[in-house]
Amino acid sequence: MSRTYRAVVEPATARFVVQGSEFIGHARPVDSVADAEAFVETVEAEYDDATHNVPAYRVRADTDGDFLREYSSDDGEPSGSAGKPALNVLAQREIENCAVVVTRYYGGTNLGVGGLVRAYSRAVKEAIDEAGVVEERPHERVSATVEYDDSGTVRGILESEGYEFDAEYETAVSFGVRVPVDEADALRDRLRSATSGRVDLE
Repeated sequence: MSRTYRAVVEPATARFVVQGSEFIGHARPVDSVADAEAFVETVEAEYDDATHNVPAYRVRADTDGDFLREYSSDDGEPSGSAGKPALNVLAQREIENCAVVVTRYYGGTNLGVGGLVRAYSRAVKEAIDEAGVVEERPHERVSATVEYDDSGTVRGILESEGYEFDAEYETAVSFGVRVPVDEADALRDRLRSATSGRVDLE
């Protein structure tokens, strides 16, 4: 039985102003730590004139779901006033495979640590609310390669199960399938059976 978790549906942003400082919360679903870090770098590059770009993410780092990587940085804000509050919102809502960055343009008034905690938390909450949250099951990617003769059989099975997949038609046909972890072995067995073992699985 695989564990469910909560995830954001799509990328979103939320913005508001507190005592002259503009805060922009960015949230995005990610599949890996590398995806999360790439998203953080993208925001930092796009908003490189901002006073601070505060990142946080929670990523389930393997398909078995045993290792949760959590990361946050204050990016120059007072210690504990920015990154940790942003990460805490994700943790309290049990959201995984999500990266957030809060961009701040300083408006001339110091908000104090309490004010910063509230503002950074609010930016993440509002971005997540904008993105929408769903229950997810851990997925893995199954690669199945067959000769053309078997490709219709494989495609029919994948379509009947409603799995997301892409197909590449070259000398053989390769299907890349996104499958819930707890259904992957059954799918492999079914494909082997349907093709009399002629499928090459990874």
